[in-house]
Amino acid sequence: MGELIGYARCSTVLQDLTAQREILASLGVADDRIYLDKGLTGTNRERPGLDQALAAVRSGDTLVVPKLDRLARSVPDARDIGDSLVARGVKLSIGGTLYDPADPMGKMFFNILATFAEFEVDLLRMRTREGMAIARAKGRLRGKQPKLSPRQQAELVRMHGTGEYTIAELMEVFSVGRATVYRVLERAAKSP
Repeated sequence: MGELIGYARCSTVLQDLTAQREILASLGVADDRIYLDKGLTGTNRERPGLDQALAAVRSGDTLVVPKLDRLARSVPDARDIGDSLVARGVKLSIGGTLYDPADPMGKMFFNILATFAEFEVDLLRMRTREGMAIARAKGRLRGKQPKLSPRQQAELVRMHGTGEYTIAELMEVFSVGRATVYRVLERAAKSP
């Protein structure tokens, strides 16, 4: 029997991978054989931890993931990963259940799980868009607020207009970055 290689992922840096690591450990994956991605969504195929896990598995090994949505969030991505595992003779364990994408029944279950994972992502996107539309309609979603108040912006423009202050000096006086100074000056130049 080959080795167990684990993979865990969370979408934001604020989320914790402890629960997924514990699941993988309970499924027999050694701690030093668990590869992680933090702050990367499942739809992002550029995942260094996943690439390392896929590079670590050899023929006869088993790739272990707590849930399929940790591995892939779209049917095409799941199929690509599943097909590459089959071609290399690697098994896939999802939450402790072994799936053989080479077997017709295993392939069907794998595709069904991948479809549900993709459906879950689509629902989340839809709910997020709906929530943002409601917040926008109620005036609660206004975007990033300016670093300087209107009065501070007017003073910055006035000081720059005197020709006595460099951009670096304005940055220091108002405790803002170069981009903010230029943005304020650009807006002032465009307004009548």
